[in-house]
Amino acid sequence: MEYKQLGDSDLLVSEICLGTMTYGQQNTLEEASEQLDYAVAQGVNFIDAAEMYPVPSRAETQGKTEEYIGKWLVKQQREQLIIASKIAGPNPQIPWIRGEKRRIDRVNIEQAVEDSLKRLQTDYIDLYQIHWPDRYVPLFGAPGYDPSQERDTVPIVEQLEVFADLITAGKIRYLGLSNETPWGVCEFSHLAKQLELPKVVSIQNAFNLTNRVFHTHIAEACRFHHLGLLAYSPLAFGMLTGKYINGIPENSRLALFKGFGQRYEKSNLAEAVKEYVAIASQYGISPAQMALAFVRSRWFVTSTIIGATTMEQLQENLSSVEVNLDNEIIAEIDAVHAKYPNPTP
Repeated sequence: MEYKQLGDSDLLVSEICLGTMTYGQQNTLEEASEQLDYAVAQGVNFIDAAEMYPVPSRAETQGKTEEYIGKWLVKQQREQLIIASKIAGPNPQIPWIRGEKRRIDRVNIEQAVEDSLKRLQTDYIDLYQIHWPDRYVPLFGAPGYDPSQERDTVPIVEQLEVFADLITAGKIRYLGLSNETPWGVCEFSHLAKQLELPKVVSIQNAFNLTNRVFHTHIAEACRFHHLGLLAYSPLAFGMLTGKYINGIPENSRLALFKGFGQRYEKSNLAEAVKEYVAIASQYGISPAQMALAFVRSRWFVTSTIIGATTMEQLQENLSSVEVNLDNEIIAEIDAVHAKYPNPTP
């Protein structure tokens, strides 16, 4: 396992980050603890959560992911681990999280941080992220930007001022973005510099073989503003494992949660996946290992966020750090991308 500096922070994070959004719904406390123990034993020091997890979010289970991590965390050497979490932004579909006036404002930020600290049973969160912008932006595969959808929003300066106070108080160490745009990256970065407010050090956006939008549209802004990408959905909701080629397996996420994978119900996806799976077979590696190794190999990726519901999946995903793709296989992968560009943006 290799470790990389996250943005211009002093955090050295493992090249694989353990995602936890299944804890509390698809995974029990015992299973979550087993996963966490195994991942740390393999060198993972970076664990990502969110106040709205597990996903899909429900009133009955919201917060259980952080609770499970907290019950495990109190038995660990806290200073050796990097814990990340996120505040949920405006979304009328999750009113059980602080009601309908859930904005990225002082009241909500402070309450969200206090609630997460309590559930995680820790005094501080290493990386605290805005799960999605307070302002309107197209999210999770939605169509292009539509000015008519713009809404009233909390000024970015006001958001940064609250996070500055929380950093001063020692409750969070660094600030990150998630599901952000090039404009958002630049605005957060410029305002922080101009007003001597906390600078964002990371961005957590989707990136995988079937969604390389980040590389085209946001990588430049992140490079010059020193944000590290925490790539989520590197297996495209499990599509890139090849397990959905012949239909939807029983107990898979798509089987359990109808309509939840709409981002991946797109034309050309099945065709692209079949060709990527064939390449992996040709080179004697699993499709999941190839997909994860590809993400890990990109110059702008600091850490790749994996998630698993079984230990077998976790072991396979972690073993991808032993796979390095040479120019020959990258050329074949790029040929498929040229044929089926970004079917799941």
